[in-house]
Amino acid sequence: MSEPVQVTGMVLSSMPVGEYDRRVVMLTRERGKLSMFARGARRPGSILMAAANPFVFGSFTVYEGRTAYSMVSADVKEYFIELADEQPGVYYGFYFLEFADYYGLEGIDEAEMLNLLYVSLKALLSHRFENRLVRRIFELKALTINGEYAPDQQAMSPSARYTCQYIASASIDKLYTFTLKPEVLRELEQLMDQYISRVVDRKFKSLSILQMFEEEV
Repeated sequence: MSEPVQVTGMVLSSMPVGEYDRRVVMLTRERGKLSMFARGARRPGSILMAAANPFVFGSFTVYEGRTAYSMVSADVKEYFIELADEQPGVYYGFYFLEFADYYGLEGIDEAEMLNLLYVSLKALLSHRFENRLVRRIFELKALTINGEYAPDQQAMSPSARYTCQYIASASIDKLYTFTLKPEVLRELEQLMDQYISRVVDRKFKSLSILQMFEEEV
């Protein structure tokens, strides 16, 4: 058996496999996006039962196999269980996880994307910002991190241009420090919708639910 590896990460998705196991996809700081099995995680009393769920953030001990990793222990720092009671906040959270899964790659340093996920979920729970604004900040910064953001700034109003430039250049700990006037937020939403439709070729399941909520606003 290979030597154990310590990784810091967040669970992006989890699905049942067999009678007692789970297959987990995790974004890790050290090794990028990893697929792994949490064996026995659905067995009553398993030490992995609570750790092998979406949004769980912490330090994990894993073993590297030929085709996948195996999770053997977890030191959970944050469960984000409060999100389950947030409507529609939990769907924003699932959308962020799907977005991170789309761009995540194995074998690369994903520290920035992992930090962005963490602070964005915290921003949803803080209730200091509109969920719609948190979503657009997350999207724009995620695209910037992954080298996909190069908008036509001449098509923007001065306020929207400044906002986009700030989000793209700010450190992650400074992202959620401002609010926007309704008209600027609407412009940012339109710009991001148009841009994402050009560079992202996946339909996110959680986005269809989110759009129903946002249409009611």
